[in-house]
Amino acid sequence: MKFGIVGAGPIGSTLSHKLHDSGHKVKVADVRSVKHLKDKNISGQAVELQNIVEDIDILILSIPTDVMPKLSHIISNIPKDIIVVDTSNYYPFRDNKIEAIEDGTPESIWVSQQLGRDVVKAFNNQLAYTLANKGTPQDSENRIAMAVAGNDIKEKEIIMNIVSEVGFDTIDSGELKDSWKQQPGTPAYCTELTKEDLKIALANANKEEAPSLRDKVIENFSSEFTHDDVVNLNRKIYNA
Repeated sequence: MKFGIVGAGPIGSTLSHKLHDSGHKVKVADVRSVKHLKDKNISGQAVELQNIVEDIDILILSIPTDVMPKLSHIISNIPKDIIVVDTSNYYPFRDNKIEAIEDGTPESIWVSQQLGRDVVKAFNNQLAYTLANKGTPQDSENRIAMAVAGNDIKEKEIIMNIVSEVGFDTIDSGELKDSWKQQPGTPAYCTELTKEDLKIALANANKEEAPSLRDKVIENFSSEFTHDDVVNLNRKIYNA
């Protein structure tokens, strides 16, 4: 398949490697300009933003939530058969405060509204280290699972197959309105769960408590934490 990825941060760059290594054609763009990709560790072709939607099947957006509106002029008019994937997670201290999300609009609903079309929420509920290093073959025991939400069943099936291809089990977490269950502050978020445990975590998500639990993790975070420290902190607070 042919992929376009906007963003070369930890998730975007890791996906470029995994998809390229799996034999897919990959292009990567930066919202600012292709010059900002010069020293980035990416696989595939670096292109200008306006060229990212040319001749692709799937467009992956891996940028901060508050940057999404800058893509509306490009994405609102692309063919409907191109699947748009949102990997972002909203953090007020980083993304500025977005009032609609603060008032309870699921993050990917807000993103869809800015872009003028539905997205599929995926690759957002695992840490970049997990995505890069903990994928396993499909028949592996205790395979880590990812949640995928969206309004179009066929689009979700395609993305779930891609998630499995790069090393993870999948759970259909519902329509886009249900995607809050895999946002920061919920038991499903960056806790490295198996498929069965992820089902339970999604069912146990509490929308009202999620923002305060998200902020509690940030308050207790240390730059000296290892990856396992971060996962354990998430498990402890999000399942309290």
